[in-house]
Amino acid sequence: MSDREGPPARWARRYLPARPPGDPRRRPLRRQRWLRCVALASALLLVVGAGVIWLLYEHLEDNIRTDTGAEAELRRHMAERPPPGANGTDNVLIIGTDSRGGDNGAYGADSGTARSDTVILLHLAAGRGSATAVSIPRDLMVNVPSCRKPDGHQTTAQFAQFNWSFAWGGAACTIRTVEQLTGIRVDHHVQLDFTGFKRMVDAVNGVEVCVPYRVHDRDAKLDLAAGRQLLHGEQALGYVRSRHGFGDGSDTERMDRQQGFLASLVRKMQSNGVLYNPAKLYPVLDAATSSITADPGLNSLTKLYDVIRGLQKTPTDQIRFLTVPREPYVDDYNRDQLMHPQADQLFAALRADQLVAVRPPAPTSTADQPPQDRAGGDQAPPGADDGKAPPPSPSTMPTYLGTTAAHDGCDQKHH
Repeated sequence: MSDREGPPARWARRYLPARPPGDPRRRPLRRQRWLRCVALASALLLVVGAGVIWLLYEHLEDNIRTDTGAEAELRRHMAERPPPGANGTDNVLIIGTDSRGGDNGAYGADSGTARSDTVILLHLAAGRGSATAVSIPRDLMVNVPSCRKPDGHQTTAQFAQFNWSFAWGGAACTIRTVEQLTGIRVDHHVQLDFTGFKRMVDAVNGVEVCVPYRVHDRDAKLDLAAGRQLLHGEQALGYVRSRHGFGDGSDTERMDRQQGFLASLVRKMQSNGVLYNPAKLYPVLDAATSSITADPGLNSLTKLYDVIRGLQKTPTDQIRFLTVPREPYVDDYNRDQLMHPQADQLFAALRADQLVAVRPPAPTSTADQPPQDRAGGDQAPPGADDGKAPPPSPSTMPTYLGTTAAHDGCDQKHH
């Protein structure tokens, strides 16, 4: 045993008297050995922990799909695009598609094409003191520019229904149509399909909504009782997609319901401490990164998290949801057209990073009636309150019908 000891140990054994087991001078030596063991174990845990974190980070990074095709197409048309917005702002176009490909086959046969089922222009103010989410109706009649199709052929510029822009030229065509319509530069875009939406809702353990009456919609696979409901994946998707189960079956009412759902989602993300709790954050980031297709500017976990963190810092009463001011299209009552000057004022305010105000619409006498007892049609009858805001006075900010993330739909009557 002595042959394996170092010179200091051999010298100590030869010339120093042995210390009995109870000698208190032995304790510092034991304490030092214990501290060294703790330090070694801590170092090992840090190394292993860092390795696990790195692997999880790489997994989340690899989840994100990048839409390089749209980026290349937008570069071809850079000269016609609006100038960048005010310094420090970001405009993100959120595109929910009705693709039936892949995991979405349960919602119908895959025709090989997809249209934009939901499009929201999200304006993030400089400093993130406010955010404005503007829904663009799928049935809005707009000028769609000439776009390159997936097969390389070029479409003809035409006046058409807005959601056809995605079917003809994908995200790039939709972005160019929005920019031409609003004069607002789209800085980033993300695409989300049915399956991705369900993953996001399940990652936050469901989203609470307020249902005004019992709803049964066979097409949307939705069956809900009246009152507060916590919706998970499939039910949540049915809730935001349903048309015939609520109100007059119009897309206008569906957009209002989608905005209320997103407001509830924002409240849950902020109140649940998701972004500051790793155990809650990872499932959300995993669902988000595996569910979206993003442009190169948002295709990293760091960039995506910066956007989410920006919303986390924004007060809920400063996160606004509204639909672009519109009215029935003159040649087809089942389609929409922009209302002027309200739409122009909204777009100008967003370009200048100015605040806009929202107010809930006044309740109607049919507020508590189930859909089958109301007038049908895709739009409200002429003269009814159909989502149009009066022109703002010069001394006030523009005001539009809408809601904020601070508003709980159960606090007032539904309309």
